[in-house]
Amino acid sequence: MVTSVAAPAVTVAAAEGPNSGLSVRGIGKQFSGNWVLADVNLDVRPGEVVALLGENGAGKSTLASIVAGLIPSDGGTMRWLGQPYAPASPREARAAGIGLIHQEMRLLPELSIAENVFVGRVPLRHGMLDRQEMNRQAEEQLRRVGLDVPATRRVSTLRVAAQQQVEIAKALALNARLLILDEPTAALGGDETDRLFEQVHKLRAEGVSFIYISHRLDEISRIADRVVVLRDGRLVATHDVGHVPVRKLIEDMVGRNVDRIFPEIPPASDKEVLRVEDLTAIDFAFHNVNFAVHAGEVFGIAGIVGAGRTELVRAITGADPIGSGRIWLDGKPVRFASPHDSIRAGLVLVPEDRKAQGVIQAHSLADNLAACNLDRLAPHGWLTPRRVREFAEMAITRLGVKGRATQAARMLSGGNQQKLVIAKWITRSPTVFILDEPTRGIDVGARAAIYEIIAALARAGTAVVVVSSDLEEVLGLSHRVLVLSRGRQTGVLSAAEASSVRVMELATA
Repeated sequence: MVTSVAAPAVTVAAAEGPNSGLSVRGIGKQFSGNWVLADVNLDVRPGEVVALLGENGAGKSTLASIVAGLIPSDGGTMRWLGQPYAPASPREARAAGIGLIHQEMRLLPELSIAENVFVGRVPLRHGMLDRQEMNRQAEEQLRRVGLDVPATRRVSTLRVAAQQQVEIAKALALNARLLILDEPTAALGGDETDRLFEQVHKLRAEGVSFIYISHRLDEISRIADRVVVLRDGRLVATHDVGHVPVRKLIEDMVGRNVDRIFPEIPPASDKEVLRVEDLTAIDFAFHNVNFAVHAGEVFGIAGIVGAGRTELVRAITGADPIGSGRIWLDGKPVRFASPHDSIRAGLVLVPEDRKAQGVIQAHSLADNLAACNLDRLAPHGWLTPRRVREFAEMAITRLGVKGRATQAARMLSGGNQQKLVIAKWITRSPTVFILDEPTRGIDVGARAAIYEIIAALARAGTAVVVVSSDLEEVLGLSHRVLVLSRGRQTGVLSAAEASSVRVMELATA
């Protein structure tokens, strides 16, 4: 049964009884006088997965934060396992059996995996830390999520996907009865996602409940028992089954019909602007990679996590050293010693981790935009506040960033932060624009806007390279797709040849 309404409160019928799970009634929250969550009702039964969907700013994370004890509500009540529930802190929520895995990872990078998994609650023996037992228990949790690395390894040495798996292992070690997963697969590839879903299904059979927040709408039918949708802080639709057409979910989220997700992109030109020959990483994360990209082409790079995709584009742009091989830009051989060199040459990279590598969170939008364009804003060494402000306002307007030039970047949603990162490079009119995971953790509305930006770049003659774990994204945007498997190039497919089956065959070869 499917019910879609526009009323402010939509209730999902819950099983009654002393162990009826979570019951949320009339929950609301306001910031600076603005209601970001209003009169929301929600029930989560034991042993079920409820998908919580909505665009960025719809109120999903706010609701999750209230349930997990991060922030108090400004109205309404909650009950958990038949008892009144109002956690004053995340510690109280965890003690009650409710855990939250954040979209943005909160690991301590200089500590080991085991120390992160058991931070604040380490196993003791005779009053002292039992490190051997801590490592053993941590590795047991790592096996559950399919991460085959020693628990003694330092977190800072792990890639983004592996760090996300550590976050999941940390939550599973809590023995929680309700887990809130906020974009848990944003940094995971297909195999890692499958392993996570397997674990969710096992825990669900044991009576563990889940609130599952994701922008990957194709996942919902695989994992959810029911779906609820927020829009502008209000619960606007409920679906009593998990198998809901993606188009319907998108329409619920944005409040309008959506005819097409991926924009039309004209054929590329014959002009070659980037060529890579026999490129090999100094640590062999990738080896003997060959491809060329043409003006106006969207060139996709696909492969499962660990295939060497990120390492490849970082090496091309001078962020990581190259072991051997050659690169040509506009027909001229280049070898970049740093990203600064590649930027000045007209080759830019939007990194996979926008929080840590793309945006200076504490600085204003204007400062973020100016920092990468000082050579243009102040060619003679003089930089005026007026020039910075005018430049920022122009870039913000051009990319449709929902924020003010004076606003701190950390206040933006994930989608608007990504637009900010793209905006600072678009102003340089680069020859080659590389985007690594351009829509990770971004809602469908912002995703469509970024797809249109990519299409506009290609229409203007810019060569665009898109690296993505989202296979639908790669196939929907690209003229051609390069597939990597364990650092090896296994094929370059035309749009006509590329299909999800064919790409996965090559990605696992």
